[in-house]
Amino acid sequence: MAPHERPVSSSQYSKKEIETTGVLFEEDVETNDGGLAKDIESMKNAEKKKLEIIWLRVLFFVIVHIGGFYGAYLSVVSAKWQTNIFALILGIFASLGITVGSHRLYSHRAFKVNLPLELLILYMQTMCFHLSVYHWVRDHRVHHKYTETEADPHNAKRGFFFSQIGWLLVKKQQEVKEKAKGIDYSDVLNNPLVMFQHRHYFILTLFACYIIPTIVPIYFWNETFLNAFFVSVMLRHVCTVHGIGTINSVAHLYGNRPYDKNYNPTENNIVNILAVGEGFHNYHHVFPWDYKASELGHYALNLGATFIDFFAKIGWAYDLKTVSPQMIRNRVERTGDGSHPIWGWGDKDQSSEEIKNATILNKKVK
Repeated sequence: MAPHERPVSSSQYSKKEIETTGVLFEEDVETNDGGLAKDIESMKNAEKKKLEIIWLRVLFFVIVHIGGFYGAYLSVVSAKWQTNIFALILGIFASLGITVGSHRLYSHRAFKVNLPLELLILYMQTMCFHLSVYHWVRDHRVHHKYTETEADPHNAKRGFFFSQIGWLLVKKQQEVKEKAKGIDYSDVLNNPLVMFQHRHYFILTLFACYIIPTIVPIYFWNETFLNAFFVSVMLRHVCTVHGIGTINSVAHLYGNRPYDKNYNPTENNIVNILAVGEGFHNYHHVFPWDYKASELGHYALNLGATFIDFFAKIGWAYDLKTVSPQMIRNRVERTGDGSHPIWGWGDKDQSSEEIKNATILNKKVK
């Protein structure tokens, strides 16, 4: 596979452009003049073209969803409790493979890992069957650069269904393909484990997502084949795919914007539950390099941060990137929508004069 063209460094963009569009990595904060904002504006105003459905994928998703509904029925009427617990645990770990692995580790380089942890994360990611790491990183970096434009693979402006799952059922738009050529993927292209997974993704997924989760319940606690397959595989697969999908749909359409009201992504605790900690999405799009993908750990609602912190304590994860409280406060007070629990306009400790001044300042910034 030929390396992709390396883009112009974000360090050549103006501060205004960075604040409008966000950055992928902490080292991209230092800026000069550039043309990113104009490029993104042109994509926002681009004509919405008719989408071309891939009917084979539609058929596959229909079959998977029928299997998932049947699995939900079996989980109630005949599956052993061990199978239901096993499916739940697999679902959580598969989701973490995406949120911790594809997202925070590979897409944003928010922390580093040793070899055993990388192998574990890659296995968990493969088990989810939600695109290879390479494909995931490619789509996600384009998404961050061109959020809610025609170059965004799962543009929420096209509606809930499209951003939730519909984008996986159609051919990728030309604008997405073209803008993807200007994104730097050299880190994943030069990672032999990631590229091995990419080259052999479907055979690896066959084992990690389908065969092994079916065999384990049958072998260890005498579960029937039907219960093992439809509960541990099909039901779990449907739930994880839709749980991850809420990051692109719900967290881009519903919720507060305490860090930057000009960003479409929101803060949504429902997404935190369904996507194991990815619901602090307004924060994430403002500070995408933070390994927590949120301002605080929120361990009850951020299993991704809990997972990373655990492995950091035993030395398997290191160089965890985060954001200083002062930088966060500066951004909240300058561009937030007022809903921040500490520095928002509903703070009991704020005087009416402070709120008035903040409102005036906010109007000037806008």
